[in-house]
This record gives sequence, structure tokens and C-alpha cells, in this order.
Amino acid sequence: MTSASAPNLWVLLGLSLAGILLMTKKLKKAVKVDFGAFVEKLQLLPPPQPAPPKAPHPLTGLTFAVSDLFDINGFVTGFGNPDWQRTHEAASQTSAVVSALVDGGATCVGKTVVDDMSFGISGENRHYGTPTNVVAPARIPGGSCSGAAVAVAAKLVDFSLGVDTVGGIRQPAGYCGVFGFRPSYGAVSHLGVIPVSTSFDTVGWFATDPSILHRVGQVLLQGSFTGQRNPRNVIIADDFFQLSKVPINRLTQVVIRSTENLFGKQVLKHEILSDYIASRVPSLKALDYNKSNGDAKFSSLKSLANIMHLLRRHEFSHNHFDWINTVKPTLDPFISAHVQEKPELSDKDIESFKAIKNELRVALNALLKDDGVLVIPTVSSPPPKLGAKELSSQDYLLTEFSLTVLASVSGCCQVVVPLGLYDNYPVSVSLLAKHGGDRFLLDTLQTMHASLVQKLADEAGKSKSPKDVSKEAAAETAKEKGNAAFKVKNWPKAIAFYTDAIKLNSNTATYFNNRAAAYLELHSFHQAEEDCTKAINLDKKNVKAYLRRGTAREMLGFYKEAIEDFRYALVLEPTNKRAAMSADRLTKYYQ
Repeated sequence: MTSASAPNLWVLLGLSLAGILLMTKKLKKAVKVDFGAFVEKLQLLPPPQPAPPKAPHPLTGLTFAVSDLFDINGFVTGFGNPDWQRTHEAASQTSAVVSALVDGGATCVGKTVVDDMSFGISGENRHYGTPTNVVAPARIPGGSCSGAAVAVAAKLVDFSLGVDTVGGIRQPAGYCGVFGFRPSYGAVSHLGVIPVSTSFDTVGWFATDPSILHRVGQVLLQGSFTGQRNPRNVIIADDFFQLSKVPINRLTQVVIRSTENLFGKQVLKHEILSDYIASRVPSLKALDYNKSNGDAKFSSLKSLANIMHLLRRHEFSHNHFDWINTVKPTLDPFISAHVQEKPELSDKDIESFKAIKNELRVALNALLKDDGVLVIPTVSSPPPKLGAKELSSQDYLLTEFSLTVLASVSGCCQVVVPLGLYDNYPVSVSLLAKHGGDRFLLDTLQTMHASLVQKLADEAGKSKSPKDVSKEAAAETAKEKGNAAFKVKNWPKAIAFYTDAIKLNSNTATYFNNRAAAYLELHSFHQAEEDCTKAINLDKKNVKAYLRRGTAREMLGFYKEAIEDFRYALVLEPTNKRAAMSADRLTKYYQ
């Protein structure tokens, strides 16, 4: 090496180190404590409980978040865009639906991220950051109500509110692996909610538990829930499953077996739904795609999807074009491409679209009647990668819209039912009921859920080899040995047993959490922090892991991070004295 090249080497080394430091900072910021779900934290507390013998409020003890589309008194409704927030005043009253939930006993804890002006479908927001898909961090969370879905998937709240226009609840629910409910059009009040497309906008909600989905429905859906009715028809839309990249058996077998088990084989039916729609919605024929330019089988669906897209653009522009044209805000390129020019639909076009909407509702109501459930895929594929080019392609939009169009255009109700993972990505099906069949659909989900979970476990068990089962059993045995060693304060032996358990089964948070406790006793704080982080990644509600990581970080001198851990433990368990004392002590001395 010449002497002249030595300075260049030092420059390269310096740049490399700088790059490593920048990358480390980026990685540290990549997944926030709240997974980037929130744009604003707040607290709306419910009224005091009524005195006995009156029943407590129906949502007592539950927390929820709202997409940044719902007015809350004293806060600006941001609509996913900082220019909108800058040019609008704070709301003077809280939206009707949020007020109803708080009056029902739930506590609102914040506002969540939506796509820019709630128009996208990816869940990515260039202004506020993209919420992290908890199950698949390198993939999109889905939009428009991405933050609300992520807040539920990460178990930061018990449920959350969003608006579904062309899939704003259903798609993120499918991509994030949570339940999502889009009620019948007009079933829930829109007062105090920013409109996107008034023909399609429907207030809906996310949850990880169908019983919570049901409890929220009891508060928000008009009228009372009547006696339980079992479905007499469960219709599998066979052709719709051909639009999915997930094997049909992986999606339908669990539903089929659960239905047979609960209601009998005679209840199951199969339908080529695209043919049914083509025959029952005559106004579509004049608008069908040229069958030589595409798949004739799905031309009716793609025509419906195109109509939905055009009408959404038209109504969005009617609502917001003047503001966009006056303020000239910074918009996401995808949204800018669709809304910068005001689309003009003729009165004849509007009337044709209304006729199609009415005909589709009549057709689906005739198919489902009062006691029928339709089964379709929720989304066509696993969540695409963040920033993928396909997200802005016409093919991707039309394929996804072909699955969301039924409920959006007909106004019928739809619930997303997660069915575990396929190739490490969430998969789900959707159940649809006729317009106005919301209570029946939520009741049916509750009836079927335990059976679906059991059948899903049976399928998973079949796919496990005896070797896998024996490994899991051996891991539990190793953990118990580690616990015994821990009790007699033999920390190194406990660590050895927990390590054996992890080698046999690395998907269990308890093993990492227990090993972290033993490392703390040996003052091995780096190892304890690392194990706690792994435990938290596996179980987002692991209070002990947050407490132990906070302790490890405090001992390592990472006081800010330790305070965040103790405070987050308090979010999960507000009465935890250790977390409260540690957070207060560190805040007093180091902030």
C-alpha cells in the first residue's frame, strides 16, 4: 500500500463507521414502542359506573383508539396530512360514535395514522411514518386505517375505530391478522367524521377478540341484539378463491369443517359468484370490459371495481378538490395522481352507478336472505413489501378492489376472520351477510369462533411431525428444570436449562424472559436486555419482559430507554407499583 493511499483508506473507514452509526440509528427508530400506530396520545375517560343493582357499562375496562378521521373536542382532526391539520381548526365537539363508546365505558387513548387524506390502500404515510405490521415488519400494514389495525395487532388497545370506504378496515385487518368489521352502509353514525367518499364510507372497528367486536357492536349498532340465529346457508364463493394466491384449501377447509361440525353438511353450498352477479346485475352489461382484453370470468367483478374506483374519486374530489386546489398541499404521489385533476362524471354516469349499486344489493340480499353467510378471501395475496411498485399498479388495485367491492357497492356487512399464518404471513377469510344483517353476522362469528380455532389447531397439529411435538415437550421439560434451578439460586444452571429450551423451541417468549431473569441475577445486563427484547418481539404484552429490560437498561446507563420500558409496562398494567416507582425515580434524576 502506498503512502498516498493511506488517507483514502482512513476516509473510507470513517465513512463506513458513519454509515454503520446511521444505520444503527435507523434500525433503532424503525420499530417504535407504539409501532408507529399513533399520531397523537390523549385520554377520554368514561363516566362513573352506575350504582348497583344497575348493570355496569357494557365496555367497562376496554381501551380504544380512533383513526385520525374522527373529531374529538379540542383536537384538530388531521386526515393524515400536516397541511390539512395546519389549515383547520380544532373540533368543537366529539364525533357521535366516539362519544357513544366513551359513554359505554371505554377509554379512548389516542388517534392513529391513516393514509394521506385516507385515500390510499397501502397504509404508508410519508408525513407521519408507516405503522409497523407487527406480524410482518417488512410488509405494508394495509390502508387506509393502518394505525388502528396495528394498535390492535400490537395489543396496545382492545379495539379501534376506522372508516372503510373501499377496504380501509378489511384490508389492514387481513394484512395484520386481526378481526375487522365493516357494518352495513348507514348502520353507524357518521356525525363528526371527515368524509372520503360518501356513497361508500362506513364506520367500522378492529379487535383481536370476536367477543369485543360483538360488545362494540351492541353499543354502536342501532336497535338491540335479539335471540341467536344459526345460519341456514354458508356459501363458499369458489371462483373468488381463485383470485387468491393462498391455496384454496388453506383458506376454506377450516370454515367448511367448522360449519359441518356446528350446523351440518346440508348448510354448506358452493357458488360461482361472478356468474351470479353478471346475471343479476343487468346494468353492468353496458359497462363490462371488452372480454378479449382480459379474463372474461371476472369481467363483472372488474367492472364493479372500476365503477367503485371512479365514483370514489368523483366524490372525494367533490368533497376536497377546492381545498387541494387552494392550499396545494404536499400529497403522497399515489394520491396526487388520482386527485389533482377533478374527474367529471355525467349525471347519466351517476344514475347508472346508482342503479348498479341497487341491483347488486338486491342480488346479494336475495342470495343470502336473513340467514345466509357468504365466504370469500379478504385479500388476494400476502401483504406486499413496503414501497413495492405493485402498490400503484392498476392490476393490483383492480384485483384487491374485486374482493372488497361486494360490501362497498352493495352496502352489506362483512367481517374479517384471521386464520393464522401461511408462509409466515397472516391469512384470513371474510364472512358477509345481507344489508342490515349486522347482528346476525356478529352472532354467527361468535358461535363459530371457538370451532374455527379448534379446527385451525387440528390442521396445524396434522402438519406437525411427531418430532416437532416431542421437541416442544422437551423444551417445556427443560424450562421446568430451569425454574427449579432458579428457585435454589443456581443461576448458571438455570441459564443452561433455559438455553436448552430455547434451542428446542425459539418461539416462546417465556424461555427468553426466564433466562433474562437469571442473567440479571448474575449482572449480565447486556444478555438480559437482549433476551427481554426477544421476549417482547414474541409477546407484545409481556409486562415482566418490559420491567426486566428496564432494569437491565438502567444498570447499563440507558436511562431514557429504561424510563420508556417502565412507562410502557404501566400502560399494560397501570397498577404495577414497581413500574411506577422505577419510572418516577428515573424521571426525577435523569430527565
